[in-house]
Amino acid sequence: MRISILIPCHNEERSIERCVKSCLEQTRKPDEIIVVNDGSTDKTAQILAGFGDQIKVANIEKATGNKSYAQEFGLQFITGDIFIATDGDTFLDKDFVKTIEEDFLAEPKLAAVGGYVRSLKYNWLTACREMDYILGQDLYKVAQASIDFLFVIPGCAGAFKTDIFRQYIKFDHDTLTEDLDFTYKLHLNYFKIKYNKKAICYTQDPFTLGAYINQMRRWFGGGWQNLIKNFRIANRPANALELSLMYIEGLIFSSCLFIFPLVNILFFERFMSAYCVFVLMLGLYCSIKRKRIDLLLFSPLYLVLVFINSWVFLEQFVKEVVLGRKNLDWFKPERFKNEEMNLAQKI
Repeated sequence: MRISILIPCHNEERSIERCVKSCLEQTRKPDEIIVVNDGSTDKTAQILAGFGDQIKVANIEKATGNKSYAQEFGLQFITGDIFIATDGDTFLDKDFVKTIEEDFLAEPKLAAVGGYVRSLKYNWLTACREMDYILGQDLYKVAQASIDFLFVIPGCAGAFKTDIFRQYIKFDHDTLTEDLDFTYKLHLNYFKIKYNKKAICYTQDPFTLGAYINQMRRWFGGGWQNLIKNFRIANRPANALELSLMYIEGLIFSSCLFIFPLVNILFFERFMSAYCVFVLMLGLYCSIKRKRIDLLLFSPLYLVLVFINSWVFLEQFVKEVVLGRKNLDWFKPERFKNEEMNLAQKI
């Protein structure tokens, strides 16, 4: 079995070296590493050149402005039976490739594997993102996998059978979240997807509120876009249940969060008191699980993101569904500085 790694990148001088090194330092070495340099204007090209023939670099002279275009360009150079898709700001755990290989060898009919994402430590925002990842991946994704409807294969931690991807997935470039589009297409063609918590990667999340809000706009906007595009995905009761919990319950909860204070302030205070207890318990659990006290200390600020997420969720529903103002503008957040990134990697 040949395994390739595909890394699209644009102006990733702050993180691409560590990303590539994490691929080279795997316990099971990948058979090829293909990095697509999407019109970078910083030192990305020089850094990639320093790896010599250890990697293959596919250069796009003018930036495409969208990750999916860069991935599509790189796909033509892949020779592996399996390819792992990750990002230039992401570091793979040393056993990532080994874990992926074991999955595909054990289950010949497997079409794709979704891995486990962890957020690199930086500030209160990234701490809250790590709490979200723990809640989403240790609870929600486990439940989704149990009903054979993994909602999304992470764009920075996914692995695919190359021939199936080329024939059935392809690239449409018509949504903001290509990883969700890939996952829906696999479900629509009844392919088997596995969720493996042992296939771990570490990613850089936005560390400023402005960057965080823009990322959530892309994720929520892309979610609505894919739901409209692939509405047939609700063709199974389990799928319909999960999508209802994601979108209908999401609309109800988000709306109530802003309506309750106007209707009954006493009820809202009681509700928020109960929710605060839940958040503190979540922070305690995450702190113990990750052995990071900052997750507990910053957990009260998680409530801030709950309100932000709810507002952006409603905002994107209005824009994408009600008004039909489809947005395809890609947003790339600022990365950590090298010394900050190295410190974060020591977590």
